[in-house]
Amino acid sequence: MNNQADEPSPQQFEMSRRRLLRNLGAAAVAVPFAGVLTEALTDMPANASPRERFLAGQRATANSIFENPWAPHPAYRFTFVNHVTTNTFFTATIYGLQDAAVTLGIPKPQWTGSQNSIVSEMVTAMNTAIAGNVKGIAVALIDPVAFNTPTNNALAKGIPVLSYNADEASNNRMAYIGQNNLTAGAAAAQRIVGSGFVKKGDLVGMIIATPGSGNIQPRVDGAKPVFQKAGYQTVEVAGGASQTAELAAVPAWYLGHKDVKFMYTVDSGDSIAVAQTIAKYKLKGKVGGSGWDVGVPVLQQVQQGALLFSIDQQAYLQGFVPTVQLFLYNISAGLMKPCNTDTGLGYVTQATAGAYLQHATRFEGSGAAQTAFAPPKKIG
Repeated sequence: MNNQADEPSPQQFEMSRRRLLRNLGAAAVAVPFAGVLTEALTDMPANASPRERFLAGQRATANSIFENPWAPHPAYRFTFVNHVTTNTFFTATIYGLQDAAVTLGIPKPQWTGSQNSIVSEMVTAMNTAIAGNVKGIAVALIDPVAFNTPTNNALAKGIPVLSYNADEASNNRMAYIGQNNLTAGAAAAQRIVGSGFVKKGDLVGMIIATPGSGNIQPRVDGAKPVFQKAGYQTVEVAGGASQTAELAAVPAWYLGHKDVKFMYTVDSGDSIAVAQTIAKYKLKGKVGGSGWDVGVPVLQQVQQGALLFSIDQQAYLQGFVPTVQLFLYNISAGLMKPCNTDTGLGYVTQATAGAYLQHATRFEGSGAAQTAFAPPKKIG
């Protein structure tokens, strides 16, 4: 029996593909582009190939012309456990996990945890995911011991666990995807010392949302010895877990410490607060500042020279890469072991901030639309 009898020949399939592209191009002139290319494929599985859709008489989209390389697989469910679920820094992380899920043909991973860095809420969210038999967990390990038992319980049930954004050496997670926070803090401090803006004896405010938190305290711990060696006075300033609190706390602290020479920040919300404080009180050239992450107010102040630099730790990758690694582990029968991924220490300076501001992208959390821009003509 010929199993191919009801299928088009390669020549027929190619002609149909060309006709589809031609018709899509013509229709795009008369109908809004999104309306032409988008169609609800309610009767097909999420990972159905373009060829299967073609045989079923359903319209392909421009990007689905190319064959999905994955074998048919279950709709793997993954959970991300976060410490500040509504913080704007993680907008890019959420876009990253969403885009990975679409690419892989799986449901969007659940985004859960705590809004205010409350560890017990995160542990509860992790335990709920384990009880629900998810196929993978990514967790921000902001506490050195609280997540050890849930991680071990998950692994015992065959659920892979990765850490992202924050890591703890005592935890048995399979891999870490994120920045090396301790060395990043030291490198940032060295850049400040090298700038010559701060002199021996000057006061540096080290502004941190939640002191002791495993994702950001290492950035302070890495920087402090560098500052002290240079002869700076240092003080740690707590901004608060929520961005709203940070936007109020930082200017209030400055008004009580006008002798500060530099404000060194280690998280997104406090960086925005410092940028706004320098702008509001016209401190450019008088009080220096540095940022962490790529919030628009931070980038604007870097571009204007009010902030010395900010740091891009590539939040998008912290959502995209864990999703891909959890998927590969599952579909390969556990043979594709998750691996540590350093998402980097990229300095955003006055010379480079413009590119971030010019291009609103999901990759930086500054735009929701899918975009494709030309890469730089020169690297370095």
